[in-house]
Amino acid sequence: MNKIQDGWLNLPSLSLPLRTLFTSYLLVTGFGLLMAGVQVLLTHGMADGKFGVSIDDIVYSYYGNRSNSRLESKLNGSMKDKASIEARTQIIQWVRNGSPEHEWRSKVKDIFKNNCTQCHGNIPGLLDFNKLEVVKHIAEIDKGVSVDSLTRVSHIHLFGIAFIFFFIGLIFSLSVGIQPWIKAAIIFIPFAFLILDILSWWSVKWYPNFALFTIIGGIGYSLASTFMMFVSLYQMWVLPFKGDTYTDNTWKG
Repeated sequence: MNKIQDGWLNLPSLSLPLRTLFTSYLLVTGFGLLMAGVQVLLTHGMADGKFGVSIDDIVYSYYGNRSNSRLESKLNGSMKDKASIEARTQIIQWVRNGSPEHEWRSKVKDIFKNNCTQCHGNIPGLLDFNKLEVVKHIAEIDKGVSVDSLTRVSHIHLFGIAFIFFFIGLIFSLSVGIQPWIKAAIIFIPFAFLILDILSWWSVKWYPNFALFTIIGGIGYSLASTFMMFVSLYQMWVLPFKGDTYTDNTWKG
């Protein structure tokens, strides 16, 4: 049985502590990306009131549902399970009546208090539904996410996920048996699809026909990062026990 040589920069030849470090990062990151997918399903994926991400979900989230108010869209979408059908019906009827203040004081405020203000009134960063002016603002026609919110989410998304892809790509760059140009292309793919994803958000904000690109972007970087993680784990923990020798310096030009 051949022994793996020391001193060569590749995944199968890494020391046990370094393999453990890389593996721990990949496992935690993989679980985090899985939870991010679940979060998308439970938020954007419920924008049309149906489970699962669809073109309509993307359009409603970024362009808006121009036939309804933002409040009505949420009550029939991602917030559908947060209030009874009777409570949701009364709120929607109040919105369609023009959100009159006297009805707010007499009954609608109590409906919000019983169903909404546990979060929207106590959790920082969420709209305060104890205030009529806040509720009236989201009772206007649903024009999707605001430019301010889209700017904030875009830069957080770009910086945060780029760091994740950087370290996944860094580990994958130590893999063996893959042509350098193919490896480079695979490393680049998630970054390219991430940019496509963000650009599609802004495009959908004004042109809903671009919604398909949002789904393509998300699927693209998810598949590429998953492939890199599985290949890296395989080469760190399976190849070393097959008895082959790997002398590649994967970072050598």
